[in-house]
Amino acid sequence: IQTPDLTYPPTGSQEKKPLRPCCACPETKKARDACIIEKGEEHCQDLIEAHKDCMRSLGFKV
Repeated sequence: IQTPDLTYPPTGSQEKKPLRPCCACPETKKARDACIIEKGEEHCQDLIEAHKDCMRSLGFKV
């Protein structure tokens, strides 16, 4: 009987589970979302672009 590997944080490459857009770049996403809620989208373009740059660096097309 084999037992599953339950190490946390997970080890190994991300090839097993592809990174989903919702989980990518949590730091820039959090800052962007907080700014938009507090100030409105028009005042947060630098944070929006920083998040887009992070997403692009991980291979997402935005």
